Amino acid sequence: MAEILRSEFPRPDFERENWMCLNGKWDFSFDEPVFDKKIVVPFVYEAPLSGIGVSDFHNTVWYRKKIEFPESMEGKRIFLHFGAVDYEATVYVNDRQLIRHTGGQVGFSADITGAVKFGKKNTIIVRAFDDPADREMPRGKQYWEERSASIFYTRTTGIWQSVWVEAVEETHVKNVLVTPLYDDLAVKLEYELTCPFVPFPGQKSRCAFAVDVLLNGKKIASEKAVPECCNRGTLTVSLKEALEGLTEEEYSWSPEHPVLFTLEYKAYEGRRITDRVHSYFGMRKVSIDSGKFCLNNKPYFQKLVLDQGYWPESILSGPSDDAYIFDIQAMKDMGFNGVRKHQKVEDPRYLYQADRMGFLVWGEIGNSYVFSKLSATRLYSEWMENFFQNYNHPSIVCWTPINESWGVWECRDDVMQQHKIKAAYELTKSLEPMRPVIDNDGWEHVTGDLFTIHDYEKDGDKIEAMYMDVDNIPTCDPQGPGRVLMVGGMKYEDQPVIITEYGGMHMMLPGELGDASKRDGSWGYSKDDSPEAFLKHYDEITTAFCKSPAVQGFCYTQVTDVEQEQNGLLFYDRSYKFEPAAMKAINDKFGY
Repeated sequence: MAEILRSEFPRPDFERENWMCLNGKWDFSFDEPVFDKKIVVPFVYEAPLSGIGVSDFHNTVWYRKKIEFPESMEGKRIFLHFGAVDYEATVYVNDRQLIRHTGGQVGFSADITGAVKFGKKNTIIVRAFDDPADREMPRGKQYWEERSASIFYTRTTGIWQSVWVEAVEETHVKNVLVTPLYDDLAVKLEYELTCPFVPFPGQKSRCAFAVDVLLNGKKIASEKAVPECCNRGTLTVSLKEALEGLTEEEYSWSPEHPVLFTLEYKAYEGRRITDRVHSYFGMRKVSIDSGKFCLNNKPYFQKLVLDQGYWPESILSGPSDDAYIFDIQAMKDMGFNGVRKHQKVEDPRYLYQADRMGFLVWGEIGNSYVFSKLSATRLYSEWMENFFQNYNHPSIVCWTPINESWGVWECRDDVMQQHKIKAAYELTKSLEPMRPVIDNDGWEHVTGDLFTIHDYEKDGDKIEAMYMDVDNIPTCDPQGPGRVLMVGGMKYEDQPVIITEYGGMHMMLPGELGDASKRDGSWGYSKDDSPEAFLKHYDEITTAFCKSPAVQGFCYTQVTDVEQEQNGLLFYDRSYKFEPAAMKAINDKFGY
């Protein structure tokens, strides 16, 4: 039997034992449900790993898979989960339409219990629709033309993250939001149960929620609670006594010491345990104190790298768990402590590896390109789904709903577009108790917890002259005429300054130096003719930014080359352009 790629459990922060992976070969067809092809899920037809690998336009694609459910699932409720389907997905089980979901960057689920038949084959059909010409659709770097160009890449159509089913009893844990309370040495759990018994007002629920907290395999706390209302509740578990005598490094989460606590959730119906879920959390605090970005109450200098999250063989889908591990470790080996995920909601498996390995992540989402009521509504909806899906990951330390005024191009003068930026920021802040939120990363800020700037100046002396005068920074215009850093009457109020895009340098290969077609076709903001020249240039411009007393971090563009955009620290196939230790020696100079 052929190995199934991406067969690991897709959501390690909410894992049950009774599940089945549906990745692997599915029947497939373009346009009409004739199913005359095979495709390897979770890779889109544009990706070589799908077994198809063509970039032709097809707005509608069809998937079909026939499966038998194991006996262990009989008598349970069966949920069908999709990590992500781009862009509109309609799901049928045994000819019954069970769900329609809009939004290509986030996961969704369907209760398929009533349609499942045990002891015989069941047919799952997915119709995915994606109009590449629709620029009101949040799509990020996916290009609307057939071939990628400039800073835009091959699009994705259809299923591009894992598909799986799991079985649960009627009474089960539906969701838990985990908030570490660092200063109190406690963890707050906002839980929701699915329970057939909904109590009347004043009546006690027959269901209960419980949690065991473990550190290094040892149980250190255990609590149980009855839902206060509608099978939802909040349970705060103190860990102060259990952690007494430990140093912060032994219990706190950071890139240097990524300690993870294990959480074991249980649902009860009366005295009977009906569900068990495995999860985890990191005890860490993100805050801004006296104008400084802080991690665990200490000023923390962020050395980030921009990450598009594309692979040549699989496009937006990571080809394997090892691919996620490689990317994170490669950047850590170069002396970076995090990434800004750019115009993409990353696979939860990547976020799990970042949690486990200790790597900061800025959470973002692909934006649309046109401003309208529809594009605004689509962004808010999908952004909130992303927020709740990935809220629990300790690696995520910032949220960024909008990048470089994408989809709000006229926000300098258009009040409605300014309000769209504010709305995305305020919507996030209304739900987010801990992480900073950036309103519009790069320029044209209307509000925000951090003052982020994109500056691709390639001359170190010019950078130093611009940023050494702290009072000058908020009024400078690094992108040239037409793009200012603040709009809508915003005033700079000592928010931490972070250079969230810079560099983007292309290291030319020997064959490019004398070949104008290769040299000019390799897209980058500047060019260096050797690894030594590249590293020297990186040192020059990064040092210039970091000389400023206002700058508290940076984000270099970017992790890898992507298609024609060849300005990465790694080649697109993940081979190294230079020794990682050489970059680390430079990065180690920066920080507090």
